[in-house]
Amino acid sequence: MPADVTVAVAPVTLADYTRASLVVPRLRESDTAGVISELSQALQRQGCVPDLLPFYHAALNQELLANSVLRCGLAFPHARLSGVKQLQFAFGRAPEPLIWAKSQWPAQFIFLLAVPATDAASYLHLLASLARLGQQPELMSELHSADRVEAILAVLEKLKLRR
Repeated sequence: MPADVTVAVAPVTLADYTRASLVVPRLRESDTAGVISELSQALQRQGCVPDLLPFYHAALNQELLANSVLRCGLAFPHARLSGVKQLQFAFGRAPEPLIWAKSQWPAQFIFLLAVPATDAASYLHLLASLARLGQQPELMSELHSADRVEAILAVLEKLKLRR
């Protein structure tokens, strides 16, 4: 009789949706359009989005229609396009909280999500996990003090996605 075999699957973390080349520890831009442009360029340089301008315009327009900033300073602009092959994000940290779109709350930590057009379920799952990050003061404090790419990725590795 064969023995039961259990395959261990490594937990998926927020860090699994990005990489070092998509993390900007100190954003140069200081407004919504500039930050989305800066992070869109990082995604395009790494081959995550095929065309910079359509992605940038889609993300900026979506953010201006229904901005995504939370009271804790996290913002989640996104664009869903058919040319995007894999769900991932670029992350940027502003040196100081900045006015975000038309929000009453400032943003300091921006996650620009590149979403495949047909992957709504995974996107919503990732978004829920990102929102959970904002509910964990100890991780938010670590993210605030992380000044290098490696330190930011280490914080993102601590938050496991629920399956």
